Amino acid sequence: MTTTGAGTTGERTGEGTTGEGTGGVTAAVAAATSAAESAVQATRVVAPAAEATGAEVIGAEETAAEASVAEVPAAEAAVAEATGAEGGDAGQERLRRWRLVLGGDTADGTGHALSGRDAAMDGALTALYGQENAARKGGRDRSRSAGLGASAPSVARWLGDIRTYFPSSVVQVMQRDAIERLGLSALLLEPEMLEAVEADVHLVGTLLSLGQAMPETTRETARAVVRKVVEDLEKRLAARTRAALTGALDRGTRVTRPRHRDIDWNRTIAANLRHYLPEHGTLVPERLVGYGRASRSVKKEVILCIDQSGSMAPSVVYASVFGAVLASMRSISTRLVVFDTTVADLTDRIEDPVDVLFGTRLGGGTDINRALAYCQEQITRPAETVVVLISDLYEGGIRDEMLKRVAAMKASGVQFVALLALSDEGAPAYDRDHAAALAALGAPAFACTPDLFPEVMAAAIEKRPLPVPDTA
Repeated sequence: MTTTGAGTTGERTGEGTTGEGTGGVTAAVAAATSAAESAVQATRVVAPAAEATGAEVIGAEETAAEASVAEVPAAEAAVAEATGAEGGDAGQERLRRWRLVLGGDTADGTGHALSGRDAAMDGALTALYGQENAARKGGRDRSRSAGLGASAPSVARWLGDIRTYFPSSVVQVMQRDAIERLGLSALLLEPEMLEAVEADVHLVGTLLSLGQAMPETTRETARAVVRKVVEDLEKRLAARTRAALTGALDRGTRVTRPRHRDIDWNRTIAANLRHYLPEHGTLVPERLVGYGRASRSVKKEVILCIDQSGSMAPSVVYASVFGAVLASMRSISTRLVVFDTTVADLTDRIEDPVDVLFGTRLGGGTDINRALAYCQEQITRPAETVVVLISDLYEGGIRDEMLKRVAAMKASGVQFVALLALSDEGAPAYDRDHAAALAALGAPAFACTPDLFPEVMAAAIEKRPLPVPDTA
């Protein structure tokens, strides 16, 4: 089972879903629904992507052309607000908006010329999306396909331009497209380039995938970029995670003589319903039920087992952050294990997610069975242990052995959680047979957004049903 996360990029550009050219549609959707100023740039990106991918981008029931047309009313209203158009030549304004949507190819039919800021926006988008479109048309209109080329200075200028004209969410999508579709990964090895980019989870994944190819002169800059992203994620996720898990740990202990602030009123009322006095409209609580006070002793053990294959990059980033948060809680003993065809225990680095991330090696094969065998050896208190496997389940090892290990852990009392992804990307590509086999063992496999993860962990700690999202 999978669920669509808060973002849209994953389900449209994820491995095994759509082809090339999807970034434009993603940027269009993001910008057309954001601030009024961003609507112009966003709608401009629709045209190349719609041409490149057709109906696959939108799905079986809509074509890419329908999607771009659907964006126009909202985009037009936003453009009008952004430019202060309140009357005047409505026909010319409408042509201007359509020109920004269609991209100015000879067949766009508008005949409208752009100038000033509009022309600069159009140029930044053409540099990324125009070159591919001309190539798809068999070489027509190549004169307007500037491209980014292989020049680091020109790319740095382009990165500065898009940060000037577009909101951050659209900048991140365009950067990702430039890296993936125009082969600019090598330029990220230059410190000047890293200082110019908009840092996000996907950029961190790209940097980590470069691995040993990264020279020493760039490594410190890369660490600074990664640390910025990690710190932003910790600010967003840490407080909620600690609150959810502390509550789950405390609720695991019940006392019958609680302090007033520790009374569990729901359970207390349920336990004393027979003492209800209807004539007074009140209930006499003969027996109080309360939460136990948090103690310094370790109550639960958590093992995060993370697939570090290339497609799991965002999940590795989020899992490292959550690992550090869990490690900061004295009532939880946390172990962090990453794997491909080998297994690496990074528990000694868990307090610093940046060290964890630079200790991973994205790419390569996958041997889930070997990783679970290692995790199984680390379990000393099965009934108090939660094992979280984060993987797309494409097993390169022994499938039957993997399933037997999961069954054995569950039989011993271990709470086993299988996450196909830990990111905002939406429904990932995954091995459906293995997911179904795990579900049959009572371990449903599903994609999980970072915002849902604390609730999933709280449910596992309390040994209640996991909040499996509805399938799309």
